[in-house]
Amino acid sequence: MTLLIIIVEVGGLQPRFPLSWRNFPITYACYAALFCLSASVIYPTTLVQFMSPGRSRDHAIAATVFSCIACVAYATEVAWTRARPGEITGYMATVPGLLKVVETFVACIIFAFIVDSYLYKYKAALEWCVAVYAICFILAAVAILLNLGDCTNMLPIPFPTFLSGLALLSVLFYASAMVLWPLYQFDEKYGGQPQRRMDSNCRNSHTYSVCAWDSRLAVAILTAINLLAYVADLVYSAHLVFVRV
Repeated sequence: MTLLIIIVEVGGLQPRFPLSWRNFPITYACYAALFCLSASVIYPTTLVQFMSPGRSRDHAIAATVFSCIACVAYATEVAWTRARPGEITGYMATVPGLLKVVETFVACIIFAFIVDSYLYKYKAALEWCVAVYAICFILAAVAILLNLGDCTNMLPIPFPTFLSGLALLSVLFYASAMVLWPLYQFDEKYGGQPQRRMDSNCRNSHTYSVCAWDSRLAVAILTAINLLAYVADLVYSAHLVFVRV
């Protein structure tokens, strides 16, 4: 994808590109930075440190180093190309636009941790939390796609109003999940397990493997992160005035 962007830039093919060129490169760069960051953390902590010394381990370490370099490079691109105060640019180059990328990325990580339905099945409160993650992800993804497709004028309401309403709704939804998920997962009164050793799956697992309790804790932390992202999104969306071109 990076090579494609270079070809379009060098060849001056931006007018023929099917997506909004003011929004696409920085959106891709932000996603790439986040994916490289996650790979730079997950790969060494879950695999490299448990490999025996040798050529394969050296190659894995080298791959991790280059992943870190790529992450820094993509993050630098995002920092250089994001919108400055008073600058006319695409929405995805603004802080709320970049926060949309973060929100969808964090939601994808949450989905990876709740892929096993036993974490929330048969508990309406936890099923509501899963619905919150899905609904907010879809809404944020729609906002991104509308900008990438340059289709924001297709909405029946002004796009800034849509964004503010989306951010407010997401804050309220995530606030409820921030209360319900930890309550029903870690409070014994609601059938939760406050300590890792209380989970039979964790007692029988290896120290470096992720068990059910670890997944519950990870989702709680990621929920808090996304709630903060949506709050920041709401604040910026309420004050930001941008010009769509």
